[in-house]
Amino acid sequence: MYLAQYRVKQPPTSRKVAVGVSPPQQYRLKLPFAGESKGSYQTQQPLPVCPRMPASLQLRQYQRQAINSWFANNGRGTLKMATGSGKTITALSVACELYKQINLQVLLIVCPYRHLVTQWARECEKFNLQPILAFENLRTWQSQLSTQLYNVHSGSQAFLTVITTNSTLIGDGFQSQLKYFPEKTLIIGDEAHNLGASKLEESLPRFVGLRLGLSATPERYFDEAGTQSLFDYFGSVLQPELTLKDAINQGALVHYLYYPILVELTEMESRAYAKLTQKIGRALLYREKENIEVGDLEDNEDLKPLLMQRARLIGAAENKLNALRELMANRRGTSHTLFYCGDGAQEMGHRSSLHQLKAVAKILGVELGYRVSTYTAQTSLQEREVLRRQFESGELQGLVAIRCLDEGVDIPAIKTAVILASSANPRQFIQRRGRVLRPHPGKERATIFDMIVLPPNLDRKTLEVERNLLRKELRRFVEFADLADNAGEARIKLLDLQKRYGLLDI
Repeated sequence: MYLAQYRVKQPPTSRKVAVGVSPPQQYRLKLPFAGESKGSYQTQQPLPVCPRMPASLQLRQYQRQAINSWFANNGRGTLKMATGSGKTITALSVACELYKQINLQVLLIVCPYRHLVTQWARECEKFNLQPILAFENLRTWQSQLSTQLYNVHSGSQAFLTVITTNSTLIGDGFQSQLKYFPEKTLIIGDEAHNLGASKLEESLPRFVGLRLGLSATPERYFDEAGTQSLFDYFGSVLQPELTLKDAINQGALVHYLYYPILVELTEMESRAYAKLTQKIGRALLYREKENIEVGDLEDNEDLKPLLMQRARLIGAAENKLNALRELMANRRGTSHTLFYCGDGAQEMGHRSSLHQLKAVAKILGVELGYRVSTYTAQTSLQEREVLRRQFESGELQGLVAIRCLDEGVDIPAIKTAVILASSANPRQFIQRRGRVLRPHPGKERATIFDMIVLPPNLDRKTLEVERNLLRKELRRFVEFADLADNAGEARIKLLDLQKRYGLLDI
């Protein structure tokens, strides 16, 4: 069997390095699936509360390949796999193999949100682990963590699992404990793109050599330096990458129907939209006159505020509510439906995402008698769990949500999604579609209704600016349409928009 020598790469000198901590020893890591063709493998029976593969688990071929790639890359790397394709299971399988090979002592999992901590905890239990949930109040976890770290060092405890949040990771309480983590620690960064932010990246433990990043979209939006920092820490993207098409073809995600719903702006919105587009055009013209390289529109700092205003206007378009009312009037009997509104952190106008959220809930619940509840960042963890169960059972027909349902949340019972607003960030689009396509018993395929705003008629000069802005957005819609079971029907719906702006080459 091929052996890969594990060596811990020294971090760049510009990085924050733990003082007085010697680099980890070298391990000889074997490729766990070299020469194997079956989806599962035998493990020795470990001591209680140590990583153990679930007896019924059958890893997919791409998961076994990804695990092999990580081991061959000396215990470093980033898994770039479509949302819903099983990154969590793949990561926990790595921990099981490390325990078997080198007696791994600590598994540290870092998540962006509180609800993902509890979700990871449920998955960890399937792998025979009893994690410490280290987030929020120090008193609920710090003493327990100190005690179990001491037990691991003394040899009275074989294994420790800790799950924390990004915000807890950077706090003094958790940072003071990190120096006591043993050498044989594996850190897993869930939704790792978030960890490329400078403050978070500086808080990641340098002495931990075994590192695995997970993200369907590891490249950070508007942040090339942060993306590079992320790959410097966790390691480059491992093969195989798994696209949405790959995941559907391999049965990791379900097939789907895609229905674009084209929405016109009101007269007032059209005027505001035209003015914004003209301002963007003038900003571009100024850069051209000053010989400033334009490059990608989204990479220009002076254009960002204008592009964000444009995105807010599109996201909160009033006619989306009329389109929703018309759509759902004939679908009152459907269940397991998710309604995506805008991002509350970015919607600052008079028609904010909270306004849209309340308006959508009123239309569905009051006007149409649809059993629905809202799901926001203010919804407590306990209430979220209740809502999840009610949604899965059908007691609730739908959830009206904003950003908190984008990353990592596992509600595979979702059969239908109505997307009223998406940011320009392609990550949100990718996360949302993957969320809806997760397999679930009795779910043969999903249905997605995507509200796309039609820009107003513009003068010739402004039209050219609009073409450049629309090109990237339309490419995402077209890609998603092409992968749908009703691809022909979906593409015809988008054809008018492509013709209007001379974008038939997409």
